[in-house]
Amino acid sequence: MNTREMKTRSQSPTPQDLSLNERLGLISLIDEGMRLGSPGSPALSDLFNNLWDLVQATVSGSKINRLKPEDTQNGFRVFEINSESGENLGRLNMLYLKKPLPCYYLVYVEVAAPFRKNGLGNRILESFREFLVRKSAVGLLDNIIPEEDPTFDIYQKQAWEPLEAVIGDALSDEGSNYMIYIPPRLQGKPIRESVIKLVHHLKRKRAAIDMRDNEMMVQRTIREFKDLYAALLTYFKEDIQQGRALGLMRFMFTRFVTKMIAFRRRIGGLIGYTGGESMEQIVLDPEIAALPVQSYAPQDLPAKPSFVTGDTALWLQLPEALKNHPAHFIESLPNYRRPSLLAWLKEKGRDSAQGLTIGDLLDLGFDPTRLKEMTFQGEPYIFERIQARQIPELEKKRRLLEQAASHLTGVKAVNATVKVNPPLLVIRDRGNAYVLRRKVEGIHWEEAVDQLRSASHLKGLNTSMKVDRMVLATVREATTLVTDRLGLEQGALFDLVTSFVSWDLESNRPKLMIDFSDVFLESVWMA
Repeated sequence: MNTREMKTRSQSPTPQDLSLNERLGLISLIDEGMRLGSPGSPALSDLFNNLWDLVQATVSGSKINRLKPEDTQNGFRVFEINSESGENLGRLNMLYLKKPLPCYYLVYVEVAAPFRKNGLGNRILESFREFLVRKSAVGLLDNIIPEEDPTFDIYQKQAWEPLEAVIGDALSDEGSNYMIYIPPRLQGKPIRESVIKLVHHLKRKRAAIDMRDNEMMVQRTIREFKDLYAALLTYFKEDIQQGRALGLMRFMFTRFVTKMIAFRRRIGGLIGYTGGESMEQIVLDPEIAALPVQSYAPQDLPAKPSFVTGDTALWLQLPEALKNHPAHFIESLPNYRRPSLLAWLKEKGRDSAQGLTIGDLLDLGFDPTRLKEMTFQGEPYIFERIQARQIPELEKKRRLLEQAASHLTGVKAVNATVKVNPPLLVIRDRGNAYVLRRKVEGIHWEEAVDQLRSASHLKGLNTSMKVDRMVLATVREATTLVTDRLGLEQGALFDLVTSFVSWDLESNRPKLMIDFSDVFLESVWMA
């Protein structure tokens, strides 16, 4: 089951040997909507052949293995779900706390996406509960599953209960997410005070626990990226050897690299992450780095363009070529000329009209092809490319921004006018969703801060006027104002919407207003 002979692909007559996990990894680079129709595509028939039967067989033959702390290199006790051939399907990490009573804190539990909804999550939690019973130890976890999630009550079904049921409101709201499992030998015993001390002790150690968990997650994910890259090289081996830069190959390597970039950006903000494990471990082969970027699926993958939501009248007015072939039309538009892209082009002596390679994306550290500029009926617009699975989240954002607009008339944050820039319409095509917005005279606040601190012509201005602090204070106050007016929890809006601050794109300078008493940004937009 670990490897099997693949069917011959139309582009590559040599059979390839790929494990089930390698095949699933490659399929993960393809949008869910295309996957449903892809088995009929000659380009991917070998990946999907007998795939779901193999998944079911792998799940049914899986076993739970318990690893000792000395085997995990991070001090956690680990339960792993492994197939008969050794492929890892999921894991549970826990930390042992000896005093004031024996306790195992559940740090992390996950089942790999292709194997979910097959009962593996319940199996590993049942094993954890049986483990707690044998050890006569309390179990603790921080339940962060949203109430609307179908798995929200998974712990209650396993006899876990809210911490308050044992200790009351002794920890106030601080312990509202904690759940506890009390094994039979401790039920009815006076353990309330010990549990309170245990939770306080856990809170003191929480930062260290998160640091260790983050380090382990980074190590595991880098290994997964390495394995996925190796699988891509295997799958397209003959195409690479023959120098055939086919659309499917460019598309899948582009998806791979953009995922790498996103993860590299994410780990930079992890608690306690010091860069000990670096994405620079993964070096692209020269022939892969030189491939032109392909941001949308080739035509041989089934796809039908569709208008998803938004301003129907505007959709009807758009060019017929855009409506008939959205991905091709939009991706051929010029990239949005953000300051960091222009600086990179100048440094490399490149022209904005030149196409980008996959290696360029890694060098840039972001994908500039995600944002495209278009002038329509004399008005400037921006198309943003997102993954199709993000459409529900985008729709939630759109409703929120439209609601916020009615509360922001005349509202200012640090004297800057607060505005919104909601999506006008959404189009789906070739595994992507394309979001149309009006182009504003501003840039993302993080890029603004980066430019103020790094661009040579702005360093002096920033040193004398502390404009970077002004940007941060304006965005923070604008977010707080909108949060309060909409009755949202603190922090909810910051993760959901993006803030842009007024900026002169031609001169790459902040747009500042000066009155008799103060200097402030012209505007801040929520998008």
